[in-house]
Amino acid sequence: MATTSSDSKPGEQQTDEGMEGDRSMLRSDSGSGDDSLDSLTNGVTRCPLTPSLSPRKRTTSQSKTEPPLLRTNKRTIYTAGRPPWYNVTGTTFKEAFVIGLCGGSASGKTTVANKIIEALDVPWVVLLSMDSFYKVLNKEEQELAAKNEYNFDHPDAFDFELLVTVLRKLKKGKSIKVPVYDFTSHCRRKEWKTVYGANVVIFEGILAFANKELLKLLDMKVFVDTDSDIRLIRRLKRDISQRGRNIGGIIKQYNKFVKPAFEQYIEPTVQVADIVVPRGGENFVALDLIVQHVHSQLEKRKLRWDISALASAHQGQPLPKTLSVLESTPQVRGMHTIIRNKETNRDEFIFYSKRLMRLLIEHALSFLPLKPVSVETPQGSIYEGKRLSGKRITGVSILRAGETMEQALMAVCKDIRLGKILIQTNHDTGEPELHYLRLPKDLSEDYVILMDSTVSTGAAALMAVRVLLVLEHIMLFHCCIVHVPAVTAG
Repeated sequence: MATTSSDSKPGEQQTDEGMEGDRSMLRSDSGSGDDSLDSLTNGVTRCPLTPSLSPRKRTTSQSKTEPPLLRTNKRTIYTAGRPPWYNVTGTTFKEAFVIGLCGGSASGKTTVANKIIEALDVPWVVLLSMDSFYKVLNKEEQELAAKNEYNFDHPDAFDFELLVTVLRKLKKGKSIKVPVYDFTSHCRRKEWKTVYGANVVIFEGILAFANKELLKLLDMKVFVDTDSDIRLIRRLKRDISQRGRNIGGIIKQYNKFVKPAFEQYIEPTVQVADIVVPRGGENFVALDLIVQHVHSQLEKRKLRWDISALASAHQGQPLPKTLSVLESTPQVRGMHTIIRNKETNRDEFIFYSKRLMRLLIEHALSFLPLKPVSVETPQGSIYEGKRLSGKRITGVSILRAGETMEQALMAVCKDIRLGKILIQTNHDTGEPELHYLRLPKDLSEDYVILMDSTVSTGAAALMAVRVLLVLEHIMLFHCCIVHVPAVTAG
């Protein structure tokens, strides 16, 4: 971690959200340049952070599919989850609470799941559907499916191996990639949906209880029991309107595959259920019982993150050896003097802030490992030099203030790649929340420089590090947090 020297005393507070927390524009371009710094300095007085601001649309999914949102009359719940957390002692939180929902086709499992999520009042919930894990069909099976001759309700139609692997990782709080199945073409789409860990995972599917390995992962098993006539009517409406099927094909498939599969594979699993919910989403008494039990389990597992404990954890402790502070030279103190002076005009504030950021980036780059290399000079002599020991450098800015440092990084690193993370603190719970993520591909061998211009408790920076570490495709991670103190122009 690299930081600039500062005149701030240990007891002084510097706002983390004041500059980054209330930025409503999530830009998808990779450049920031002067505009980002300009908007940062202007935004201090123009856009104060207040809890009364109306909520904005947010998503934590990188996929191009529909955002994982559940909208209710009162609020919007983000169902893509959040990355796992370490507490102030370095101990990981306990596993997520997993609810399994089983029932016949069109029995109302998704409706029950959404009602549970709404009643739980827990913002970080993952809803995982078994429909995403249908096997990839070969050419012969594709032809059978087109003629409604393929049995999608048989256990052999599902990729249980992948499903168990994904649910096990999700239960441990790891990020996972979920396949997206196209019911019109009977195949998986190219893009997979990225989902992060959460406090609660709701897994629903017609054969959710049909696999022994799956049952071991479920903390609570709920069977949704709905009359067969109602299920048939719902299936007709759904398959005609959403999946482009015709009535004759639906009836044929129902009589030949759906009904026999329900009687043979699905209905018998009611015996392993902890709770049976007749009438599906209309049974509010059963839903209340489920919600009460989940709340009690969450309380036992203590899945809340104590941000106040993090803010005070360092008190009385020496600074870690991994913290490097830019030397307070006369030049650095001179720039700090100009930046902190309330009489400094806007142009000077921006100019000297850029100079300070560039010095900080240069300081951060000095910690990257270099390997010896010999080159031949134009005069024919051999020069023993150094070269970066690694593939490349990638910069990741914590939106929005972190974007102001991108220009300095691009000025000293040629062809730099940039990524962005938006993390904001929930005013009700005090927890940092991940709302936006866009990272370059193939980061496995990169040195990642994480940029944040303001650090108070460090919650946003810590969560950003956890996000990068938890991503499945990042095998090797090198992080250097560069930071400048929170300052304002007069």
